[in-house]
Amino acid sequence: EHIATVLWTFSLLSVAAGSDFKARNCSGVKEASIAKGFSFENVPLQQMSGDHLRVCPQGNTCCSSEMEDKFGQQSKLELENLVDETSKELRSTFVSRHKKFDEFFLELLENTEKSLNEMFVRTYGKPYMQNSEVFQNLFAELKRYYTGGNVNLEEMLNDFWSRLLERMFTLLNSQYVITDDYLECISKYTDQLKPFGDVPRKLKAQVTRAFIAARTFVQGLSVGREVANRVSKVSSTPACIRALTKMMYCPYCQAMPSVKPCNNYCLNVMKGCLANQADLDPEWNQYIDAMLLVAQRLEGPFNIESVMEPIDVKISEAIMNMQDNSVQVSYRIFQGCGQPKPSGMGGRSTRGVSDVFNARFRPYSPEERPTTAAGTSLDRLVIDIKEKLKLFKKLWSNLPEDICQPHRVTAGNATDDDQCWNGHTKGRYFPEVMKDGLTNQVNNPEVGVDITRPDTFIRQQIMALRVMTNKLKNAYNGNDIYFQDSSDEGSGSGSGSGCTEACVTEFDFASTEAPVVGADRSGSGPVEDSAAATHPAPSAALLASLALSVLALHRLWR
Repeated sequence: EHIATVLWTFSLLSVAAGSDFKARNCSGVKEASIAKGFSFENVPLQQMSGDHLRVCPQGNTCCSSEMEDKFGQQSKLELENLVDETSKELRSTFVSRHKKFDEFFLELLENTEKSLNEMFVRTYGKPYMQNSEVFQNLFAELKRYYTGGNVNLEEMLNDFWSRLLERMFTLLNSQYVITDDYLECISKYTDQLKPFGDVPRKLKAQVTRAFIAARTFVQGLSVGREVANRVSKVSSTPACIRALTKMMYCPYCQAMPSVKPCNNYCLNVMKGCLANQADLDPEWNQYIDAMLLVAQRLEGPFNIESVMEPIDVKISEAIMNMQDNSVQVSYRIFQGCGQPKPSGMGGRSTRGVSDVFNARFRPYSPEERPTTAAGTSLDRLVIDIKEKLKLFKKLWSNLPEDICQPHRVTAGNATDDDQCWNGHTKGRYFPEVMKDGLTNQVNNPEVGVDITRPDTFIRQQIMALRVMTNKLKNAYNGNDIYFQDSSDEGSGSGSGSGCTEACVTEFDFASTEAPVVGADRSGSGPVEDSAAATHPAPSAALLASLALSVLALHRLWR
């Protein structure tokens, strides 16, 4: 019996010695290190004392000081790569969608100007070509506004109609010498006379709101792109790097290179390292919500595509209104500004004004319209970006969960799994998981975080988002924050419209029948006769001079 006891004791000692030898064998560490791309000069064959280590446990170890230092450098790089990988879809989406929207809006402007030019050359011919710079300036200013220029849309559009009135009045009254001072007087009567009917007011409201929404939305995509690019470049503190090294590479020093960190352990490390990024989330979520609101406007009442495509038809409609009211308008201007001096021109055509614009004015058919901007439609672009934006809410506070996935870092989601690395050995991880954000890391068991010193760089991004969110909310209501005081009080139009969700387009852009230039208007007589019937009769001499001016238009524009 005594011999049997001795043999049993000896066998236990032999097993213990064998397991001890196995634990001290570091050959697997060298192979795993080479597989990870490390090129250490010396990897111990067996464990040695770890008194030289500053991060990993100082018991028996397979790591030299050189190995621990390089593990620290690699841990920093790996966190940067993990954040970069996790936020890659976000960043690529903002880059690509900003490019698509920007190209779309710029091509839409270019196509609209081309469409108007071709249609007006065909319809009005030489008179338009001689005055085409008025329209070129309109599109140049719209483009300048869209690309970030300091343009007050309402004032610019008012100026366009004033210039158009001056040009048309001069053509209609070519028998007079129209001086610059006289033209300045004419411009004062634009609002009072409404020579172009109600088109300028309606078009101003539509164009202003649509351009504010389009420009602000693209600016929002640009800000989102820049913030995402900046925040995804992580700046790690020394405490974070130590915690990362301990989590990712101290298992190597314990001769357990294949053992992955416990999930909750990983979460606490990442919540400590990325605490400032998580603080971006509240402002980021508000920014995403504001972007989604403006996106609704882009596919609804502020749809710039619906506004710009028929703008040629609407401006021509205004010109027709001016033509129909030319006698009354000239008479009222003569009353207000005085009668200009005759130019001494003689000989007039005997045909009426309506003969000048006898071409049938119609929009392009779908086959004739220029290629759709950027090869798509605004509705399709908006549907796409709305789906993407919704996915990116809470992205920054979700980074720890996204990083601590089995395919990236951890051993799995089982919090009580005793087969994962808990920071000291292979076993369960017991500490509770911290909440998100800087202030919640005060008791983080893995990363020492100074909650009194927020990251100034992240705070700058929070402020950038806050400013952009404010601009987006204003754009949603049809306001440009740079020109909020520019609109006429109580006008209900332009950049201060304050339009709500109930807004609808102020006139139907989808009409299939275009106005006909110079068409017979329900059997009414010449413009001169209808004007005389509805307004107080001017003097005979003044009527004669107006008739001559009207007839001159045809001769000049023919």
